[in-house]
Amino acid sequence: MPATLNDAAWPIPRRTARTVLVVDLVESVRLYQLDEEGTVRRWQGFVGEVVTRLLPLHGGRLVKSLGDGLMLEFEAVPAAMNCAIGMHSAIAAANAGRAADTCLWLRAGAHVADVYFDEHDIYGAGVNLAARLMSLAQRGETIVSANIRAGLLPDVDADVEDLGDVDLKGIPEPVRAYRVGRPAAAVALPTSENLSNARATIVVLPIEIPLADDEQAVVGDILADDIIVGLSASPHWNVISRLSAAAFRHRRPTLEQLRDRLHATYVLSGRCLVSGQRLRLTVELADAVAGTVVWAGEVGGALGDLTAPFNPLAGEVIAAVTAAIFEHEIRRARVQPLPTLRSHSLLYGAIGLMHRLSRQDFERAHALLEQLSDRHPGAPEPRVWQAKWHVLGITQGWSADPTRQAGQAHDSVQRALDRQSDHALALAIDGLIAGYLNGDLDTSEQRYRKALELNPNEAFAWLFLSALHAYRDRGEDAVRCAQTAIGLSPLDPVRYFFDSFLANALLAAGRFEESIAVGQRSVRGNCTHMPTYRSLAIAQVLAGQEEAARQTVVRLLQAHPGYSLEQFRIRYAGRQGVHAQRYEMALRSAGLPES
Repeated sequence: MPATLNDAAWPIPRRTARTVLVVDLVESVRLYQLDEEGTVRRWQGFVGEVVTRLLPLHGGRLVKSLGDGLMLEFEAVPAAMNCAIGMHSAIAAANAGRAADTCLWLRAGAHVADVYFDEHDIYGAGVNLAARLMSLAQRGETIVSANIRAGLLPDVDADVEDLGDVDLKGIPEPVRAYRVGRPAAAVALPTSENLSNARATIVVLPIEIPLADDEQAVVGDILADDIIVGLSASPHWNVISRLSAAAFRHRRPTLEQLRDRLHATYVLSGRCLVSGQRLRLTVELADAVAGTVVWAGEVGGALGDLTAPFNPLAGEVIAAVTAAIFEHEIRRARVQPLPTLRSHSLLYGAIGLMHRLSRQDFERAHALLEQLSDRHPGAPEPRVWQAKWHVLGITQGWSADPTRQAGQAHDSVQRALDRQSDHALALAIDGLIAGYLNGDLDTSEQRYRKALELNPNEAFAWLFLSALHAYRDRGEDAVRCAQTAIGLSPLDPVRYFFDSFLANALLAAGRFEESIAVGQRSVRGNCTHMPTYRSLAIAQVLAGQEEAARQTVVRLLQAHPGYSLEQFRIRYAGRQGVHAQRYEMALRSAGLPES
């Protein structure tokens, strides 16, 4: 017997939150009277475009189509508004060249509510409210409720105008209404001369999890948060906050929108598949300015990894992204004319190329820093890195006149401090020059302490303080400072440099086996850094590995043919320490020549 209106045999519809979009053809009665067949054909063509192009593009569903209207439903507010904007644009394009009185125009209303739905229709008070809001719209307009407004990012998803409280037929209380339209063009914000405004900005979009339940959706939040936190630890770029990034959930922003609205330089997006207790994350890093993909990859692991103190999945992504950005900018900095490079390209290229420690790259780094200084004459950072460049040149034995170059390093850092007296990195480099180049360990320590007082998170200050402790035979203090530096920048693009300091600290603490392991890791990261070979050879001798130490010295001399025990005695900043004589004897045992 067929079910009746009161029969409980009818299937119970499901109830869930949906964005309901109701669209109406303006003056449909007049248009049908004017040209019934032509209006029907044009409306059919428009509906066909909505069904075949716009709804698949924005993830919507056609609930019903009437002779002069449509009812659509979406899971997400931004998708619904993008579709509404697309429909207005599509029908306006179809009006091109037509007489004004024959043009088709739409008006639309939208609301988010818990509705009942089945395969045929959607039901509930929320549907009625969307229709009532539509009745307020003029041609070409979309009027929405406060629930819709709350799900939009003004100027990113849409241009939003508050209409205040309005009275709607059949609705007992006034309803707050908003008019929405296509986002206006971005307004350029003024920028200062400070180089921090020229650093790259990274946007990490919420991680997508297809077909996720509420519990699985949290996985995407955890991954995105851990990646943002990890990237934020680096001083090399600006990272958009977690709250701002989370606002893009359920959106499909274009690179152009992210570039114009958030000043994004790089955009990291991802998609995670969860299967039982395993997950696989696919990520893509895009250059928002060039509109190209810089890097893409996959990582996989167990769900339990997400609760680890240092999420290994996020760590893999952060390491890959960091390396990809520096490699991308280094390639750009190597081949493009200096004036055409963006400031962050000059900065990253200079940092990356100087720490690679090949002569050609090293000289290119100097040219990049000169260009950066000319572009930002009031910013301290270019001068700071120029000072670091001079110190590295002396360390590597590439300076024809170390005394003169030490003076140039001092002049560069003083010019930086003249521009900003409380610049922590500048103070740290000033301390490095005082201690490493001039042997003034007291002044050196004062500079490091001041830098850390100003910024306890300045990784290089901790790193250089580690070396000072080692020079003064405070081995465990040296280890603690080096580990703090690495903890502040665990995925630094010049990690070999950090490892070199840690190896030296472990050597000073008498932890020879650990020093050897870390020193070897540093050499794998960069096979031309002279201080690493020196510390490694000493640790190997003191650990009883004299044959390995001799091989290390062979490699040292291949990279730096002029290095000798005489130079060690002259240039080693810890030469006054009680350990210095023991280190010299170890180097002699390893085969380092006298002169």
